[in-house]
Amino acid sequence: MSQLPLEFAPSRRILTVTGLNAAIRSTLDREFHDVWVLGEISGVKLAASGHYYFTLKERDAQLRCVCFRSVARYLRFKPQDGISVLARGHIDVYEARGEYQLQVEALEPQGHGVLQLAFDQLKQKLAAEGLFEPARKRPLPRFPRRIGIVTSPDGAAIRDLLNILGRRFPGLHIRLYPAQVQGEGSVEDVCRGLVYFSESGWPDVVIVGRGGGSIEDLWTFNEEAVARSIAASKAPVVSAVGHETDFTIADFVADLRAPTPSAAAELVVGTRRQVEERIESAESKLRQALRYRLADAERRLHQRGIDRATAVLHRSLGRSAQRVDELDYLLRGGFAAYLEFRRARLRELDARLRTLDLRLRFAAARRRLELAEAAASRAISARLAQARSRIERPIAQLHQLSPLRVLERGYAIVTRDGGAIVKDAAEAPAGTGIAVRLARGRLAARVTEAED
Repeated sequence: MSQLPLEFAPSRRILTVTGLNAAIRSTLDREFHDVWVLGEISGVKLAASGHYYFTLKERDAQLRCVCFRSVARYLRFKPQDGISVLARGHIDVYEARGEYQLQVEALEPQGHGVLQLAFDQLKQKLAAEGLFEPARKRPLPRFPRRIGIVTSPDGAAIRDLLNILGRRFPGLHIRLYPAQVQGEGSVEDVCRGLVYFSESGWPDVVIVGRGGGSIEDLWTFNEEAVARSIAASKAPVVSAVGHETDFTIADFVADLRAPTPSAAAELVVGTRRQVEERIESAESKLRQALRYRLADAERRLHQRGIDRATAVLHRSLGRSAQRVDELDYLLRGGFAAYLEFRRARLRELDARLRTLDLRLRFAAARRRLELAEAAASRAISARLAQARSRIERPIAQLHQLSPLRVLERGYAIVTRDGGAIVKDAAEAPAGTGIAVRLARGRLAARVTEAED
């Protein structure tokens, strides 16, 4: 196939990556400069800069989104995972990654009340900051003289407030800061009123609120700016918004919540009769205290005359007591020295007595006696052993020569009456009583027959 001549070849349009991204951004911005996108929020990330990054997704598609801090701060609720929303913004290209994204300028939740969601989120945020803590609540003054009110000058709330305050305690100084309490500009009006009373330092207490209405009508008092203005107020703030069943963020931040504007007036000031009763009670206590002080003064005045008379005696007694103390110190010092000397002498005598103690001498003599007794016992035992050895030899010889040894072999010794040994039969005729000595024992017998 032949090539086309150079003059008929299509010209090439060469773009840089930056240029192409810029062209795409320009096209997208022109075609999608204000779009509404429906989807479910996923992967929310809050950067340190305050920007939100998340993804709008459906089952088979997703779209990256960014909500810059300058826009996020004005959203009625913050992006959360799993919430189906309708996002408004324009398509932009993030050239660093070559990705297109939706720059979000507004969010509306679908399937969940936007106001309730915003209420819950702001409540959690302020609670985490400690703005609802009871410790930061300030008590209301018992007898406020100047009361500031931030509300609409045309509403029923101001009429109720003025009516009750005037009836319960006439003569109070009341200053009204007129403000819109719903609709566009109401948040700024209420904040300006709170700031005015806080910076002026005029009121003893501030009442902010309005009459009843729907949640949309009361929404001004659910705004973060109003809540922070209440928290920053130098004077105690009473929140009186709507009816008894209505609760707003302002109620949680304020120093005291009143169910209604009328109840706020009743909580701020008591009736004249209540004040009079307090004054009467204070007067009674004051009279009692004065009577006690007078009685005490009378008692002290009566004692003063006696005190003057006894002052001289007390001074004299004091000097004498001082002299007695000095002598007592000297006596105690001398006696202590004397006692120490006697103790030293006693220790010396005790040491000498110990050297002359008879018990020690007796103990030494007893030891010597015991030693001598032991030596004598040993000597006697040795002498006895020697004597026993000298005697035992003759005894053995005598034993060998003893006639009893012969008797051991079966012989016997015959004696007549009188102990004469019979050696011849003639010496013991028949009828003679004889005694037979055996090796062991004796026998008594009588001769029945004698043979020569």
